[in-house]
Amino acid sequence: MAATDRFSPEEVQRILGLSAKQLDQWERLRLVTPQKETGALYYDFRDLIGLRTVKQLLESGVPANRLQRAVDALREKLSKVQAPLAELRVVSDGKDVMVERGGARLDPLSGQFVLNFEIREIGERVRVITERSGDDWFNAALAYESDPATKSQAGQAYDLAVQTDPQNIDALLNGGTVAFESGNLEKAADYFRRAIALAPENALAHFNLGSVLDDLGELEDARKHLRQAVRLDPKYPDAHYNLAYVSEKLRAFPEACEHWQAYIQLDPTGPWAASARHRLASQSSSPSRRG
Repeated sequence: MAATDRFSPEEVQRILGLSAKQLDQWERLRLVTPQKETGALYYDFRDLIGLRTVKQLLESGVPANRLQRAVDALREKLSKVQAPLAELRVVSDGKDVMVERGGARLDPLSGQFVLNFEIREIGERVRVITERSGDDWFNAALAYESDPATKSQAGQAYDLAVQTDPQNIDALLNGGTVAFESGNLEKAADYFRRAIALAPENALAHFNLGSVLDDLGELEDARKHLRQAVRLDPKYPDAHYNLAYVSEKLRAFPEACEHWQAYIQLDPTGPWAASARHRLASQSSSPSRRG
């Protein structure tokens, strides 16, 4: 775990505007439990989100003892959820606590699913206001990505990095890649477009956007950005490969051949070299595709 992912009790109090007495009371109620290492107490990113949710729910009028019973019930019914206030969407009408999971609402005390329950939502997205910089959140996201156990949290940290510093192009590029890998193509395209707006001469941003647009079926725009990636970095083998692939889809066979050949020359033993040679041979041997 990275140092930027640890928060001392004093930091938590400052970040969330809590008193030491409040934090101590919430710990005694087992709403959120701090972690301990070499005698020092600390909270991680998920704990911080949980504490923020507790604060919002209590401020909305939910009694602390009722919230504590609801959290205990959640832990019992959802044994695989280690931090229910961080991992689930918690909402309240100021009296009762409901949990949304998979589009359904659950009363954690009764275990019954609830329909047509009028609620006041406590934050569509929990935002943690801290003094940490975009670079701090970016480094935390890198740490999340490096550990398979926390990789799923990297996207959230990249989002915080971008929210804190919208000019952080590395966070936009990495956050877009995480979104792409998780199947959120529209979000990935948005992040890459924002990166290009900040750095129009960034070959990687154009390559990434072109690749996402290919998956979205927007082939002409994909080719435009992949062409730009190649123009900016003529020795970028993957950009040549993807441009060749998109050109072939658009039946622009001479252009496809040009970039299959470029890829083979730049990366003759690369992971896609055999595929590029096969496609180049297929194009060259087809009479209707010559010239």
